[in-house]
Amino acid sequence: MSARELFNRICHWGPIIAICIINCITFSTLQVTSMWLPVFSSWNATFNYFLFLFFVGATLYNFFCAMFIGPGYVPHGWKPENVEDCRYLQFCTLCHGYKAPRAHHCRKCKRCVMKMDHHCPWINNCCGHLNHAKFTLFLISAVCGCVQSSVLLFLGLYRAFRVTWYFLHGERTYIVYLTIYQLAFTVFSFGLALGVVLAVGGLFYVQMKQIIRNETSIENWIVTKALVRPRPEYSQFVYPYNIGWWRNIKQVFWDSLGNGMTDWPLVDGCHQYSLTIEQIIQKDDKRARKKQYTIVENYNGSWFPISKGIRTCLSPPCSDESRIPLRVGDAVYVTRWRKRWLYGEKCNLATESGDVEVKGWFPRCCAVEFTSTECEVGKLAKKIS
Repeated sequence: MSARELFNRICHWGPIIAICIINCITFSTLQVTSMWLPVFSSWNATFNYFLFLFFVGATLYNFFCAMFIGPGYVPHGWKPENVEDCRYLQFCTLCHGYKAPRAHHCRKCKRCVMKMDHHCPWINNCCGHLNHAKFTLFLISAVCGCVQSSVLLFLGLYRAFRVTWYFLHGERTYIVYLTIYQLAFTVFSFGLALGVVLAVGGLFYVQMKQIIRNETSIENWIVTKALVRPRPEYSQFVYPYNIGWWRNIKQVFWDSLGNGMTDWPLVDGCHQYSLTIEQIIQKDDKRARKKQYTIVENYNGSWFPISKGIRTCLSPPCSDESRIPLRVGDAVYVTRWRKRWLYGEKCNLATESGDVEVKGWFPRCCAVEFTSTECEVGKLAKKIS
């Protein structure tokens, strides 16, 4: 990775905010603890200091490792060694190659990512095959550090408000003395620490549940649809990568077998393309259900389109997926529907390098469903003109 890529990776709102949160919690905790339990004053104080600094160091180390190591990418133009296996895989028009098993294209990284779980804005990178362990260790070290910080800050604030004091050289001295600015900063850091425990702790729980099942977030969605999809009675879907909870954990943290492409350990009776075949079937079902819409109002791609009504702004889709700007007359194939939003792919887009897929959400009030009647009216209007 070049110096420019490193700079672009870290100079993003996600890593900057994450580092600021870590620094705020660390500085405030050390400041309050140094008043209440001066370092080396007792074994308890020394233990608390070094344990907290260990969590801070582990959080930063795993954070930067997850960011800079990256998830691993499928090479441009990749295809399986056996050309006949191409029929089991999806072709990525943006990377000009086939998607390896468990790989998915990330629109933000603009690459096909090996064993992609999700794109994390806090590390400004995807969580995938190569950095899944580091990302999970970052989560647990951050949670443990913030749990300890929350306890220390709470006890420090308690002592500051209770005005616990002792005599030093004949004068009464407060154990924890905070100015109004220090108090505000400490309370703010205490809130940040609690927020990290709740938010990051929830994410860690989800990640560990998926690691135990050897699933990613995307694969979990595929499996959910596979289990409810109508199929012949003799055909039963079996998730091919769940090889036992202990082996699943080892595969992520200690024994990362294979190159992340086509040699994953499998359940007996499955093969490397069991899940990709299921995904292709689901994609075909999705295309069969799509409907064409015609745009009747311009939309600039804003996430909060005030001009489309306050109800549209207050009921956005719960997703970080992109919005697509549209103009009157554009055609869109819609595959997902919400009360006030639609998700679809813009039709007939092409460049010199080939077809380009432009997908995203747009307000429902900007489009009307295309019908055969509209088509006939349009043809008649052209003949008359």
